[in-house]
Amino acid sequence: MADFKTLEDLDVKGRRVLVRVDFNCPVEDGKVTDDTRIRAALPTLQQLLKSGASLVLMSHLGRPKGKPDAKYSLAPVAERLTQLLGQPVVLAPDCVGAEAEKLSAGLQPGQVLLLENLRFHAEEEGNDASFAQQLAKHGELYVNDAFGAAHRAHASTVGVPSLKGLPAAAGKLMEAELTQLGNLLSKPEKPFVAILGGSKVSDKIAVLESLADRADVILVGGGMAFTFIKANGGEIGKSLCEADLDMPKRIEAKAKAAGCKLLLPIDVTISDAIKGGAEAKHVPADQIPEGFMGLDIGPQTAQLYADEIAKAKTVFWNGPMGVFEVPPFDQGTLKVAQAVATSQGQTCVGGGDSAAAVTQMGLADKITHVSTGGGASMEFLEGRELPGVAVLKEKAKA
Repeated sequence: MADFKTLEDLDVKGRRVLVRVDFNCPVEDGKVTDDTRIRAALPTLQQLLKSGASLVLMSHLGRPKGKPDAKYSLAPVAERLTQLLGQPVVLAPDCVGAEAEKLSAGLQPGQVLLLENLRFHAEEEGNDASFAQQLAKHGELYVNDAFGAAHRAHASTVGVPSLKGLPAAAGKLMEAELTQLGNLLSKPEKPFVAILGGSKVSDKIAVLESLADRADVILVGGGMAFTFIKANGGEIGKSLCEADLDMPKRIEAKAKAAGCKLLLPIDVTISDAIKGGAEAKHVPADQIPEGFMGLDIGPQTAQLYADEIAKAKTVFWNGPMGVFEVPPFDQGTLKVAQAVATSQGQTCVGGGDSAAAVTQMGLADKITHVSTGGGASMEFLEGRELPGVAVLKEKAKA
């Protein structure tokens, strides 16, 4: 049994279930442009509806700074969810108050209500107790399926499930995220290859240290590779580099002590400007001329990394290998994505840009697990307890 309750532990027939979902999707011109997070919640919503529940859904969208802002309305999300569920999804004018309460109280089994953006109220991010009690009026049971927000101690993720007398459980997405990411920490099948990219070492230092103790190989790419290369005496031109050069040395020493092979790029793709169609050339990673910057791993490195990934039984990837949004600096990320997609082992992509990359490249369905939570998955892999998960575990013990 898991150390938190799941949907299977709840009797939902004829009851209103308050579900915290993560519908923080990109919206342009009143339309959802990427519905990945909405689709990820469908298994939970469909199971609850099939079991005879009525649903009250709550989510945040963007950063409206604690007050109503039409730009961040969940109306486009309600429209898209209506299409995906194949049934009407009513949008409440607010997430609390008499009108929203009247709508939720009037729900019949099988009906769905979406509350307006939680962050239209500053009390959400402040984890205000009174605000949590107002939200809790919408349901007789609580389900958290918003892994992407589980690292935030907000009213909807911590305040509501903390209330006495309100049964709380994890949804199917939350359960899958905790199981898949938990396996990376506790029992990864060996060899375990971790691929880390992105711009800054400082953003990933805790993850690098955590994975150095668990992985057999760490492949470093993206802008953060140049801080390592500079620390080792390489010439990096005007590439991204952080001031603290002791930081990569500490990580290299930790990996060596743990018997983990940490690989850096051997060649890189450089240019003097970040723009589509810019002239690009390949040079040794530690010999970038003045006035040029490294914008992607080079073809030799991409092949080296692909070969390591091919040998793995477990693969975790977070962070692109270069400026993948701007061709031709997308080739390293593409090669790594293809290697992860064709791996015979268990593969996990840790949210954020790398999840966007495998989705854009049409490879997401070839990955064992694509996490919906960039920041949450990183904090989880650092070994930190996520507040939204900790409260579910406490509730299960009660």
